[in-house]
Amino acid sequence: MGILEKIKEIEAEMARTQKNKATEYHLGQLKAKLAKLRTELQAPPKDGKGGGEGFEVQKYGDGRVALIGFPSVGKSTLLTALTGTKSEAAAYEFTTLTCIPGVIHYNEAKIQLLDLPGIIEGAAEGKGRGRQVIAVCKSADLLLMVLDASKPHGHREILTRELESVGVRLNRRPPSIYFKKKKTGGISFSSTVPLTRMDDKLCHRILQEYKIHNAEVLFREDADMDDLIDVIEGNRRYTRCLYVYNKIDVCSIEEVDMIARMPHSIPCSAFQNLNMGGLLERMWDSMALVRVYTKKVGGKPDFADPVVLSADRGGTKVESLCNQIHRTLAADFLYALVWGTSSKHYPQRCGLSHQLEDEDVVQIVKKKVTTGGEEGRGRFKTTKKEPARIADREKKAALKT
Repeated sequence: MGILEKIKEIEAEMARTQKNKATEYHLGQLKAKLAKLRTELQAPPKDGKGGGEGFEVQKYGDGRVALIGFPSVGKSTLLTALTGTKSEAAAYEFTTLTCIPGVIHYNEAKIQLLDLPGIIEGAAEGKGRGRQVIAVCKSADLLLMVLDASKPHGHREILTRELESVGVRLNRRPPSIYFKKKKTGGISFSSTVPLTRMDDKLCHRILQEYKIHNAEVLFREDADMDDLIDVIEGNRRYTRCLYVYNKIDVCSIEEVDMIARMPHSIPCSAFQNLNMGGLLERMWDSMALVRVYTKKVGGKPDFADPVVLSADRGGTKVESLCNQIHRTLAADFLYALVWGTSSKHYPQRCGLSHQLEDEDVVQIVKKKVTTGGEEGRGRFKTTKKEPARIADREKKAALKT
């Protein structure tokens, strides 16, 4: 029996199992088996022949945004409207067959936008080159799920379910669960908050399914069995997502108003160029990019070319700024002077752990480097050979009379 057949068999067993307190432990084991099979399904082949042709393109700019959606929802038109890159658009499905990159220049930052081929239901199992598309989605900092506003809203649930099945969690943060394997000592289960959806027995059953008999588990929030399985797997990707409802020019004003009030949703029309500015603004807020302007000692800030930091790419601390400027700057760092909303007063003297905010001005002061041994020669000499103390000086011989 193949992996797909095993997955369908477990899903059928979960569907016909009643959900109550008596079957809770059995459902936990089934979910653990299903997660293991889906991870095995996404693993590369072991025959050494490689994973086949993919869509991965080199990362460029300060952030990466991927367009995902069903065929003929307007992804290529949206790419052309936002970046100016020509992507073929036609009245038939699957017009785009490969990944087409473009660059958005917005707020002095460069954001890479990827137009991916349309996916269909069952993409997580490899239908319609869905695995390659989902692999690129895992490398993106933000997902734009493009939906047709004139079609049923069930497409959003289908795409979310396909991404959930391969370990992509949309608009969620990682669960606050501490998990560590040990060599001996058995399973240690504890929590800092009251648990309503998890207990000691269910945790043991899930760990036994993974053949883990010695581990330490600490719940810092009221999580469920799915969160524990995600922490054990360790390969989940938590990505921000915006639901872009395209083609609002064929909808009524009441439908557009309903879409605009939904969380993480924004209506637009790429063909009529409606609400493109609002889409760019929502993208900027969702990516949470931080622009930092540098300043030389005694000079003016350089507002022409900022250093763009991101929480997904190294963090937004002063140390991240030093590492992005030069890899050895953090080792020679003495202190930094910061002007902006992150400082309490102007300027504030900060260390490497200071969190920067958007449009801060930073001046970095390095340590004074002293060379060992003789310090200079001739007229460039900075120190004298004479001892510093009078007692250590050599007395000259008395003059002969």
